[in-house]
Amino acid sequence: MNMRYFASAMLVVAGVFLASVRPAVAGQGHHGHGGAAEPATAPPADAVEYPDCAHCGMDRAKFAHSRMLIVYHDGEKVATCSIRCVALDLKDKKNKPVASFQVGDLTNGTLIDAGKAHWVIGGDRRGVMTKTPKWAFADKGAAEAFIARHGGTSATFAEALKAATDEL
Repeated sequence: MNMRYFASAMLVVAGVFLASVRPAVAGQGHHGHGGAAEPATAPPADAVEYPDCAHCGMDRAKFAHSRMLIVYHDGEKVATCSIRCVALDLKDKKNKPVASFQVGDLTNGTLIDAGKAHWVIGGDRRGVMTKTPKWAFADKGAAEAFIARHGGTSATFAEALKAATDEL
């Protein structure tokens, strides 16, 4: 067989193979944790500033849909991958006053006020760093649609945080 023909044929086979490899899909895990695939767009600004979870080191851009940002009254900011890691931080800093909690909206990863979010606890979608998933939505209709499709119950931020704290 002509060596040039063989080399060309191998390049074609390699090209077909590489074209058939599918990218990761939402829901595949990262380090054994459920969650989203690599983000298709630029990472959120807070995930660029704080790329890793302060408690477990997980990539916050990959978990934009569950990430949280705590701002304490003294100005300290703590960036986490999930409400579980927020519960750990609050446990470590007992009685330290919090100015705000922000959480990634499950539908698009945008940071929203955790206290105003519509939370869902439970359901069949695997959570991040938890046995019982806890998801936040800016839109009540989106939370209700999630419950209709995946199960779970509506909750407040306080209830979701208590559930995360109880799991520690």
